[in-house]
Amino acid sequence: QVQLVESGGGLVQPGGSLRLSCAASGTIFNIYAMAWFRRAPGQQRELVAAITSGGSTNYADSVKGRFTISRDNAKNMVYLQMNSLKPEDTAVYYCNLDLRDYYGRGSRWGQGTQVTVSS
Repeated sequence: QVQLVESGGGLVQPGGSLRLSCAASGTIFNIYAMAWFRRAPGQQRELVAAITSGGSTNYADSVKGRFTISRDNAKNMVYLQMNSLKPEDTAVYYCNLDLRDYYGRGSRWGQGTQVTVSS
């Protein structure tokens, strides 16, 4: 059974930085796209950033220039470097992996990590 575990969330002041990590464990045959989503209170879940197996990235307009997604294929990990954080970045952040395991190809989600930006 593949598990995804996020870490790195917390409380940070406006203008600060955080780095989120997501580690995938279990028997994984291949990981295709990796992504970070977030859900703010009272809001729908939204895509923050994504990275393909080839390294191509895309970002939500609201985080362009401030957030950077990266991946380590050898470690089955994806990261989100978040700089110049704003209060509106407050949300639960989830990693999402498009991968193939014993059950076939599908989307897997982590449990989420809370990011709070406040003074």
